[in-house]
Amino acid sequence: MLLKKEIAFYLEDIETPIGKAINIFITILVLLSAGIFVIETYPISESLRLQLENINSIIVIIFVIEYLLRLWCAENKYKYLINIYSIIDLIAILPFFLKGTLDISFIRILRWFRILRLLRFLNQKTFTSRFSTEDKFIFSRILFTLFAIIFIYSGLIYQVEHRKNPQDFNTFLDAVYFSVVTMTTVGFGDVTPASETGRFLTVLMIFTGIALIPTQIGDLIKRLVKTTNEIEIPCRNCGLTFHDNDAEYCKKCGTKLDNII
Repeated sequence: MLLKKEIAFYLEDIETPIGKAINIFITILVLLSAGIFVIETYPISESLRLQLENINSIIVIIFVIEYLLRLWCAENKYKYLINIYSIIDLIAILPFFLKGTLDISFIRILRWFRILRLLRFLNQKTFTSRFSTEDKFIFSRILFTLFAIIFIYSGLIYQVEHRKNPQDFNTFLDAVYFSVVTMTTVGFGDVTPASETGRFLTVLMIFTGIALIPTQIGDLIKRLVKTTNEIEIPCRNCGLTFHDNDAEYCKKCGTKLDNII
């Protein structure tokens, strides 16, 4: 029981050296696996492709072990299984269990959702403890949202269209170009999907772009404007550095600020 509590603590902890190391290690693995997916869309030698597949298999095995450890440590296992982070973790490792039983294209499509595992490390509690200002957390959240949307849709459209339309979707960069142009509703029309699934994804991209992209960019601009109107007055209690020009109390902990201009 003590071992279970200790493992559960370190899987969620970001303050101790061990907790930080685990978080950083998992984050690196997620980014590395995403990089492998991108590299595999380019013409590479079979030996390199085999090495990348082996590295990816090792990463997935580590993710499986982490998922099982989190499940084992969870006090309420049903609540854990329906948690959004757990569902994302399960999607990330599902190809490991489905390989050889379902169509390989379906399995490869699931791999692109692995980047969402970073959401576990991008919650506000994590970021406010690592950074001194709320703005940095908001910037990080907005940028990650934009990156994740583009990355996932690019991966999905590439996986769906590459075999049927290799001229337009030859590499991951081609898919990124199409995703950005589609979601920003520019729509040059020089690259078009050939399959029904590809067209359906395109419709989803457009709706996603209309619903999320302007909101995220608008929030980013608001934060940039707001930041220019702040001055550097460190709070002696919580350490928050930047406050509004006319602020008398810390907006994070309520402590009276010194050296008000």
